[in-house]
Formats: sequence, structure tokens, C-alpha cells
Amino acid sequence: MKAIVIDHPGDESVLHVGDVDAPPFVEGSIRIRVHATALNRADLLQREGHYPPPPGASPILGMECAGEVIEVAKGVSGWKRGDRAMALLPGGGYAEEVVADAGSSMHVPDVLTFEEAGAMPEVFLTSYLNVFELARAKRGEMLLIHGGGSGVGTAATTLGRLAGLRVVVTAGSAEKCIRCAQHGADLAINYKTEDFVERARGADIILDHIGARYVLRDLQALNTGGRVVVIGSMGGGGKVEIDIGSLLGKRQQIIGSTLRGRPKEEKAVIVAGFLARFGDDLRAGRIKPVIDRLFPLEQAAEAHRAMARDHFGKIVLKVS
Repeated sequence: MKAIVIDHPGDESVLHVGDVDAPPFVEGSIRIRVHATALNRADLLQREGHYPPPPGASPILGMECAGEVIEVAKGVSGWKRGDRAMALLPGGGYAEEVVADAGSSMHVPDVLTFEEAGAMPEVFLTSYLNVFELARAKRGEMLLIHGGGSGVGTAATTLGRLAGLRVVVTAGSAEKCIRCAQHGADLAINYKTEDFVERARGADIILDHIGARYVLRDLQALNTGGRVVVIGSMGGGGKVEIDIGSLLGKRQQIIGSTLRGRPKEEKAVIVAGFLARFGDDLRAGRIKPVIDRLFPLEQAAEAHRAMARDHFGKIVLKVS
């Protein structure tokens, strides 16, 4: 099959189309002919050599996909050849075929195109896991999302609104703030010109992909009993000194979370929980990703350049 391959870590120019062996079929899986996949920040880090795939995962980039089922493992129920599927992957999405764990896969509803479905699993399952499972969001609470114009940010805004949360986001320009508000945010804060601590004080949940640079300010903005979920370190790693007395007094929680490296059994539970909570919204078309641009698979390098520049929502690769 054809796939995007990387001979050595580097900039976008290291991405090119190559011929590789189709992935081996394994127990509990479905084989999908990929029609679309989407970029995630982790893809750029992996391309640069900073984020290796989990043990046993495909070295090919791509943590989500959508396409047509062409093979079903013995004993797997609920799937048949010809079904439209979208899947959460530990890797391998930038290719013509993937083998996905059946528990990490979801049926694509008729209201979604393959391009939309290919941009869904990673960001919506990340948002669901962190906001609703780990942070235990309740109707009426305030959710502060850093990077409201990102794939995860737009997905978390959608789910937050559907769940009756007050959604506040940060973004890096006035234009992005306007687009975040149009997408459903109750308040959009330009972090370059405004202090999010003052504007979002009293937040119950904060979804933070910046990391060490923001954690102390997150705690200042956080309400008593509030929860910060750190899902990345785009602002750099490092250490922070926390006022334990304040943390205890306000009964705040700091939760660290990743999705990619979790065992398939945990991912299956997350998928099942997402469908139980939001399946009706998904099938009704109330849950859709925001797509910034589409690129053919052969232009993966240009898609990565676009991801590194300014964009809003998801960047999608059309495979077939």
C-alpha cells in the first residue's frame, strides 16, 4: 500500500509517499480502507523525532482515520465489510489501509462525510475523556479551554455547549476570538492583549495544553473545588512551585492526561462512554469537526506547514 513515510526525523520535507507493507491483521480488529485522516500536533512532534509512537504501534503518522471496512477479525461483532468506520489509532493513519482495534472504532453516521469523520476521533475523544470523565463536568459549570481555535479546542467547545457548560476560551488574535464565539464560546479571551486569569476567574474546569507556563495562573483562575486537566506542554516542560496551602484550602485538583499511549481496553471504555453520552448528538449531526483545509495525501508536507502556521480547527488529508 501507499503511505507517507519518514526516512529520518526533520522538517516537513522529510514526508514523502512510499510503498510499504499493509499492516498485519490481528485479533479483535477491523481493517479499514482509509478515505481520510487528519493532522494532530503530535504528528508534527513525531516527525521531528520528539514523540515516538507507543510500543508496538505503527511508525506511520496518523492517530485517526475514516473509511470503509474491508475485513473483520473472527469473533468481532457489530462490524461487517462495507461499513463506514472512523477509528482512534496509536499510529498508521497516513496510509491507504489501517488495522484498528474494534473497540477504538465507531460507525460513521450518514450525516458525516468521510473527511469530517476522519477529523473526529482524536479530538472529540480527547475532549470527552478530559472534560467529562476526568474532570467530571456538571451542567452549569464554567469550562475554560486554552487554544479555543485548535482541533481539541473546537471539539471541547461543541461538547461543552451540548452538555450545558459555560464555555470560555483563549485564542491568540481578535479574528480567532470572533470565530470561537461564532462556533459557540460564551466568551473568547485574546491572551495576547487580555489577562485570562481576570476574565475567566471562577472557572470550574480548565483544559490546558500549554503546561508549566500556565499551571500557576490556571490555579489562580480556578474556582474552589476546580479541576485543571493538563493535556500537553506546548509552552515547554519544566517545573513549577505550587502553593500547597492554597491548593488544599481551595480543594483544587491538577490532573495529567494523555490518550495515545493508553491500553486498547481503556480506549474502548472511553469510546463506549462517548457514544453513550453523545451518540444521539453525533447521529443527529450536532457533533461535527471544524475543518480548516483539505489536502491530498501526497501533499502531507504542505499540510504540516499549514498546521505549523495559523489555522482554525482541523486539517484533513484525503487518502482515497
